[in-house]
Amino acid sequence: ERPPNGLQPSGPSDPSRNRPRTDAPPVPQTPAARQFVVYFDWDRSDLTAEARSVVAQAANYAKTGRPTRVLIVGYTDTSGSAAYNVGLSNRRSRTVADALVAQGVNGGVIALDGKGETALAKPTADGVREPLNRRATIDINF
Repeated sequence: ERPPNGLQPSGPSDPSRNRPRTDAPPVPQTPAARQFVVYFDWDRSDLTAEARSVVAQAANYAKTGRPTRVLIVGYTDTSGSAAYNVGLSNRRSRTVADALVAQGVNGGVIALDGKGETALAKPTADGVREPLNRRATIDINF
């Protein structure tokens, strides 16, 4: 029987009406930006076994999402002339980029730079062979 005002009688509410929806699709998590560092032998731009492993890790990480930009920057130590080191740093960044593309990373989002003997990871005097400075960084941004 209905009350005289035409409203439904009040009673226990349906508890299913207040539950959160469980049929909504999960929100995909965007991977965080991350940096990988690849080290090189003195005066070399080819990848060592360890460097190939780091590049593979970077490629696998890049493939977990859709990177908007992958910036690869090559560096050298202070041995050799500044002009030579710029060229070497560019060769290092190109080697890393080629390896990433070979492993399925979209080459269209890759940008390259070579800093030569500037922006040293470990500051040294001129002419010093420092392994930490012979590197390329891979910055993956989503």
